[in-house]
Amino acid sequence: METRHLGRSGFRVPVLSLGTGTFGGANEFFKRWGQTDVAEASRLVDVCLEAGMNFFDTADVYSNGVSEEILGQALKGRRDKALISTKATFRNGEGPNDVGSSRHHLVRACEASLKRLGTDYIDVYFMHGFDASTPLEETLRALDDLITAGKIGYFGASNFSGWHLMKALATSEKHGLARHVAYQGYYSLIGRDYEWELMPLGLDQGVGLMVWSPLGWGRLTGKLRRGQQATSGRIATGGAVGGPPVSDDYVYDVVDALDIVAEETGKTVPQVALNWLLSRPTVCNLVVGARNEEQLRQNLGAVGWSLSADQIARLDKASNKSPAYPYWHQMDFDERNPKPTTW
Repeated sequence: METRHLGRSGFRVPVLSLGTGTFGGANEFFKRWGQTDVAEASRLVDVCLEAGMNFFDTADVYSNGVSEEILGQALKGRRDKALISTKATFRNGEGPNDVGSSRHHLVRACEASLKRLGTDYIDVYFMHGFDASTPLEETLRALDDLITAGKIGYFGASNFSGWHLMKALATSEKHGLARHVAYQGYYSLIGRDYEWELMPLGLDQGVGLMVWSPLGWGRLTGKLRRGQQATSGRIATGGAVGGPPVSDDYVYDVVDALDIVAEETGKTVPQVALNWLLSRPTVCNLVVGARNEEQLRQNLGAVGWSLSADQIARLDKASNKSPAYPYWHQMDFDERNPKPTTW
């Protein structure tokens, strides 16, 4: 398994990690994602470790903490062989302080995650969303203290706007605090908004990308094609509800292009879609989900080979969309404001 640096840090991670949003299914929302129990989770961890895919991603809100508990049990006795990332910020309790990125909430949320995971440290701790109600100095100082205490190794941001992340990085620099090394965000062949501002920011500031939902919220699994209804998987079970909006015709055009490249390479549609992401600037890790061992092994087939420049160009063209202002206007100034990728 190839490894890459997590942003501008000395920490290396495998290019694939297992997302554990399917672990538990403890409420109606997450039940649509999956209901993996401890036995199945342990088998998935076995397969991952055998393949060198030793990075596991979760969050305190996944199935109200049950995902963390199942992951902790699946890793029992082999924590030293694994890397774990989890998240905080979203509401995870009824109290007025059971939400956000305040020192009060983060310290308690971290301790609760450590207990559920059955570990004494978290490798990468993500702020699941931006908290405009808490001063950044307070959040960053709390995270810096958690690093000093050995509770977390690194931290990152998820779902921030570009200016949110840049303000946080500037605040860290101003006060001499630890900084975000990674951004966990949505990016796929049918969701390329990340390229407009967050990718140039990541290149400039040395922030690596961990991609969530790299198969476009289940739309690039190969089960969705023009004129056909999905009969199995996340879309069929309603698990794509709340996903990023995208027109059916656009998805079908991209899948058509993926079908051609898949036939040329002897790979599957999702393997090609994942491999395309691994060729993009700033990408250091793809968080892939799997309801079962078969799906996991399918995802593992996305690494160890490369698309040709021509194949990448054709997929770029099929998925290209005009960006919002001011990004379309900035395209006219490549001489002085070069872009990291072709739009």
